[in-house]
Amino acid sequence: MIQLENLISGSDASADVVESQAENVKSFFSSLEGLSLNDALSKIANSMVDFTFKLVIAILVFYAGRYIIKKLYKWINTLMVNKKVDPSLTTFVTSLVKMVLYFILIITIIGILGLETSSFLAIFASAGVAIGMALSGTLQNFAGGVLILLLKPYKVGNYIEAQGYAGTVKAIQIFHTVINTPDNKTIIIPNGGLSTGSINNYSAESYRRVDWTVSLAYGTDFDAAAEAIKKLLLADDRVVIKYINDDIEKRRHAGLPEEEKSEEEVNDDIEIDNASAEDLEAPKTWFGRLFESKKHKRLRIKADIRTKIGLSQIEKPMTDCSPFVGLSEMADSSINLTVRAWTHSSNYWPLFFEMNKVFYTNLPKQGFSFPFPQLDIHLDPVILDNNNSKQ
Repeated sequence: MIQLENLISGSDASADVVESQAENVKSFFSSLEGLSLNDALSKIANSMVDFTFKLVIAILVFYAGRYIIKKLYKWINTLMVNKKVDPSLTTFVTSLVKMVLYFILIITIIGILGLETSSFLAIFASAGVAIGMALSGTLQNFAGGVLILLLKPYKVGNYIEAQGYAGTVKAIQIFHTVINTPDNKTIIIPNGGLSTGSINNYSAESYRRVDWTVSLAYGTDFDAAAEAIKKLLLADDRVVIKYINDDIEKRRHAGLPEEEKSEEEVNDDIEIDNASAEDLEAPKTWFGRLFESKKHKRLRIKADIRTKIGLSQIEKPMTDCSPFVGLSEMADSSINLTVRAWTHSSNYWPLFFEMNKVFYTNLPKQGFSFPFPQLDIHLDPVILDNNNSKQ
């Protein structure tokens, strides 16, 4: 109903434009009444000269405007490519800017020719409202895609869980995000819900905590079981011994990546490590800051961030991430131990499954047993005596 009203208002606006122009033509011919032939021809000639002059100006403005639009389009496109903005977002933004600039140019030319621009604006506004109402869902997904590409709550290659699905992000497009599930299913999720809903990004952090539940029989020595489980965990090199920073250094010396980085990020880290403090200082004069290269500015900012992170780690005490074993529940047939250990995100699932196997294999060898479900049955002696007497 609303769309119909918008279409009706749009048609009314176009009718107003036609009626307005018809009134202008009628008033012009009415002004010729009562004039002599020479005066009428002179007025028509003056009007034609005036219109020709406006037309020439409009043509010049059109070509000048088109030249400026092309230059702006090229400049914006180059800027976004240099900033490594997502190609999908780059294409959309440049196309949108080009369309808006051409719209402004057309309205300007219409005004130069002396036509009424308010009626044309009313037509475009009514058409825009009607199209927006018809494509409300699509526009919501589009706006969500723009927000995701700008804010980057996740990126291609991250393992996320959202909208009831979990998988690795395969592509981020303007209207939807494509994820690939562990069983190799392709799921397409609209960006509208992703931009406004909750997203669990498992790949956002370099380190994660792994949790296990180990059930042992009643009568088990808890302290001995906890000590045995901790020894099994610490025997695995993938488990963080105490501090994550120490594990990062260990991985660095072993040549293992701390996190997934692009080739540019890796090269920047190498240059920062090899550069001196003077090389990474900010220019002291405004002239130097004005002509500072993009690469030097990027390296300087990254080095500053790295320094601040290092200072914050020195100022704040590091969190103890050593393996933990606690008695979480005394269940019907077993005592349940909660086991926790930290590891690099790339080792999460391999460590989880392999340690389950290690617990199952080694704990019984050390005298700890896994209980089966138990049920105690108590028989009343009186009932037994009655049954025996009946027999």
